[in-house]
Amino acid sequence: MRKPVIAVTMGDPAGIGPEIVLKAIAKKGIRQSAQFLLIGDSSVLTRAARILKCKNYSAKDIYLVDLADAGSRKFSFGKTDKVCARAALRYVKLAIEFAKAGLVDAIVTAPVSKESIRSVDKAFVGHTELLAREFGVDKFVMMMAAGNLRVSLVTRHMSLSRAVKSLNQKDIYETIVLTGRSLKRHFGIKEPRLAVCGLNPHCGEGGEIGIEEKRIIRPAVMRAKRSLKRLVGPLSAEAVFYDGYRGRYDALICMYHDQALIPFKMVARDRGVNITLGLPITRTSPDHGTAFDIAGKGVADSGSMEEAIFLAAQLSR
Repeated sequence: MRKPVIAVTMGDPAGIGPEIVLKAIAKKGIRQSAQFLLIGDSSVLTRAARILKCKNYSAKDIYLVDLADAGSRKFSFGKTDKVCARAALRYVKLAIEFAKAGLVDAIVTAPVSKESIRSVDKAFVGHTELLAREFGVDKFVMMMAAGNLRVSLVTRHMSLSRAVKSLNQKDIYETIVLTGRSLKRHFGIKEPRLAVCGLNPHCGEGGEIGIEEKRIIRPAVMRAKRSLKRLVGPLSAEAVFYDGYRGRYDALICMYHDQALIPFKMVARDRGVNITLGLPITRTSPDHGTAFDIAGKGVADSGSMEEAIFLAAQLSR
């Protein structure tokens, strides 16, 4: 069986991306899982390799696409930098070009700084939105996965007040259906067991402390049940996460970012993976950011990056 070809972007040169990429691809199991196109800057990787005391990051199963952007000038690990921001964005866009050309089976993205990239591209929201736009995808879903626990988000990176105001039946329905379809197609789960979280405490207590469950969420769930027989909800988020963690459900549908990410990260620790559902190609990433506070110190944990690569390889076969 042919190994999948995975494009791995280096992330923000000033963050922990170069370190966790090098740590991950140094692992024998990672190297055996796929062939790699590493997109980044050789001089930055060389700096990171010295910090990590890596002897060599090149091998027959790793091809470095060297874009000498940030490394051609001095920059400091741990600090936002416009040149680094442009470089990080360029790495991702090149990976997308490779994917469109059919040269890679999956993309794994190391962390970028949204703040930095917005200083050079005000339209940038995040990796997920950029990938969807470049691939011409209207409906996409951000899923987080760690072991038995998978969570899909109806709304993503926005204020809580805006998230509540923007909730609607259409988006909830499409998130449920796309999650179910992806679990069937990519994870091999014939009849996905999905649980939909309510928005309000105790699902609004019958309308006493919130009406979104009755007016918005429940109608979307009832519609989605036509194609997903093992779908339940809305259920109280405080109770359903434990069941998701224990494997009772294949995925949970969450209404807003922190409803999903706070409990998820407590469970996932350094093994969580971000997956973009709805793209014509597999895309994963670690579930953390650039960690500027520890960048360049050689102490960053590569566990989440390793899991992102393993999962990308698995989903691409």
